[in-house]
Amino acid sequence: MVVGLGNPGLTYEATRHNVGFWAVADLADRHGTSFSLNSRLKAEVATFTRPEAKYVLAKPTTFMNLSGQAVAALLRFYKVQPADLIVVHDEIDLDPSRLRLKFGGGDNGHNGLKSIRGQIGTGDFHRVRVGVGRGPGSQAAADWVLRKLRPKELDELRVDAAIAADAVEHLVAEGLESAQNRYNS
Repeated sequence: MVVGLGNPGLTYEATRHNVGFWAVADLADRHGTSFSLNSRLKAEVATFTRPEAKYVLAKPTTFMNLSGQAVAALLRFYKVQPADLIVVHDEIDLDPSRLRLKFGGGDNGHNGLKSIRGQIGTGDFHRVRVGVGRGPGSQAAADWVLRKLRPKELDELRVDAAIAADAVEHLVAEGLESAQNRYNS
């Protein structure tokens, strides 16, 4: 199961916080599938099958701070263990165009991860952290990740989201260590 984090609605569509949504949307597009709303699971869901695995892609329809509600419902419904979960999210502690894959760990101040950990009772899941950097000066992190991107910034971050999608496929097919060796920067 691959969950891309973001906020629903047009207001947030072109913000750094939604890079996780873009990565799973890229995966769906590559494999000719589309998302359908499942209000009971509080998510848009798409599925496809590859030789190495059946993929369940999800974009929570809750706001970021409540992502755990959707993730917990998805794990229960699809009978997926947290160790088989991959969460793609923005990471202010990584510069733009940097990617980092890891398993487990804390929430590092990311409210979406905090919600997921709280709802599923563990931090033992895979993360694909997509660097968005920090804002200039003393700009609050929330203001930075929720600011609408300029066209050039949007194009650059969409490339990063596509690379994150590549990393997800590599992780599923070849395992964490191989994916880290290839994509961690």
